[in-house]
Amino acid sequence: MAAELEGVQTDDGRTVYVDHGLVERGAQGPFFVVFVTEDRDTRWGYFCGNCDSLDTAMDTMGRVECNVCGNIRKPDEWDAAHE
Repeated sequence: MAAELEGVQTDDGRTVYVDHGLVERGAQGPFFVVFVTEDRDTRWGYFCGNCDSLDTAMDTMGRVECNVCGNIRKPDEWDAAHE
């Protein structure tokens, strides 16, 4: 399981850990769950598999979007009223 982790550097020099085993499907490529430490206790965010960026955002509906390439994961709960 630990072999699926990849340490990557944030813009401020911290190391966070991308779990290539925890994948969320995006429109242009996968999003991988990122953790603060190797023990996977605390989630940090998402890593965009389309452009290899940590610069992602999630809204209250669960939509994930990469701020670099525009890759997007649809919200967990969605209907036409949310647009």
